[in-house]
Amino acid sequence: MAVSSISDDAGLYLKNSSDWANELVGMRSILGLQANVGEESVLGARAPGLKPGYNAQYDALIDYGFIWDSSVGAPPLNTPVWPYTLDYRIPHKCKTESCPTRQFPGLWEIPMNSHHVEGFVAGHCPYIDQCVFTNMDSEDIFDWLKEDFLRHYNTNKAPYALAAHTNWFNNRAQVEALNKFMNWTETMEDVYYVTATQALLWMTEPVKSSQIKNFEPWQCNEDDLPPRVCNNPNKCALPHVDESGINVVKYMTTCKSCPAVYPWIGNSRGRDTEEKDVYPKFGE
Repeated sequence: MAVSSISDDAGLYLKNSSDWANELVGMRSILGLQANVGEESVLGARAPGLKPGYNAQYDALIDYGFIWDSSVGAPPLNTPVWPYTLDYRIPHKCKTESCPTRQFPGLWEIPMNSHHVEGFVAGHCPYIDQCVFTNMDSEDIFDWLKEDFLRHYNTNKAPYALAAHTNWFNNRAQVEALNKFMNWTETMEDVYYVTATQALLWMTEPVKSSQIKNFEPWQCNEDDLPPRVCNNPNKCALPHVDESGINVVKYMTTCKSCPAVYPWIGNSRGRDTEEKDVYPKFGE
């Protein structure tokens, strides 16, 4: 799993490493406190708006034990880009000017390859819902996804990321197309649906395709599944002071008890106090 931020601040990329830590580590803390997602499961990050935070973001990732980032966009390429470590220079042109400019040894980058087809029908996009499928039915969109995927499959087999926002699922034709696409890929013996972390684990300890079904990090063990969600979650209406200093009410649903105030930057526990969170750095 990964986090993006608490505030979804479009200007976060301009801020310092302490601000990035408060956003990323704070969101990881909220997931643990309110959603039973263990911090050990949250190993990745993605910057809001796919705008990396220069070197400050990556300092925070290293300091607080994140393993990978997926904020760096790659332009449309005939041959997509594999994940890489930041031990060396980024091996492709960045789509923004705020990419890191120095080494961050050991930290992985999972680039956001641009989705596109020949002639740029529907445009090109890092998230599939950002391409424009106007006047295309489910079969057209299915064919588009197939062509986009085969560019990965028939070249260097770089991991194909199906990144999408929830609005993809508000369109019936797009949902039908995605279902067809997933059913089609399931007929291929060498295509697997894995998490970002699982893909990196294979890259660090690769095995042959004939052995992949026994690859331990890709096994589905029911003992490792998180507890089932509660049947009657609490629906919390919580006080919050917005950036303008105005008192507002924000809402959240949780299987835990409702906190005193809306969990936010510097107050991931939602305590009614002015005391700010202090997050220990990795290894401390």
